[in-house]
Amino acid sequence: MAEVQVQEKGGKGGKVRSKKQNTRVDMTPMVDLGFLLITFFMFTTTFSKPNVMDLGLPAKPKDEKQKPPPTEIKFSNSISILLGKNNRVFWHQQDATSLNDQTLMETTLDREGIRKVIQQAKSRAADQTKFTVIIKPTDDAIYKNFVDILDEMAITKSEQYGVTDIKPWEKAIYEKKVGGAAAPAATK
Repeated sequence: MAEVQVQEKGGKGGKVRSKKQNTRVDMTPMVDLGFLLITFFMFTTTFSKPNVMDLGLPAKPKDEKQKPPPTEIKFSNSISILLGKNNRVFWHQQDATSLNDQTLMETTLDREGIRKVIQQAKSRAADQTKFTVIIKPTDDAIYKNFVDILDEMAITKSEQYGVTDIKPWEKAIYEKKVGGAAAPAATK
């Protein structure tokens, strides 16, 4: 606690001139109280909850016999979106034989880009109720772009979409388009 020390100073003739008081405040209890308050507020506060995106996935079949047969998606009823490096987005509606670097189109991630492409492809689809968007992120894609594409699915009301790996024939065209084809390693 606080201590008060009184010092008397005498001058000539033994007169007391003034009393000076030196005060010393012990701050230890105040520091203890501060740490108690910090601890209290750390334990009683709620930490920020992680943001979670709802992704509707079909239920897994309990038995292999219940497993539905694989569905074949027509290219006229679908669009494939490739997420690349440096925020680049490519799309096509081609099969392995007709896809080349001229038919692999590039667009942007804004409303004038990929949103318009999805809406136009949906309007040209043979059966709009079965229109499917196939999202194929490359190894160079970033998570933000994937979330942006999922947001576009909600905005364009594309209820049928799937996420899958990029096919080897698509990867070859993609690497040719972006100019990022790695040179083969030299053998000794």
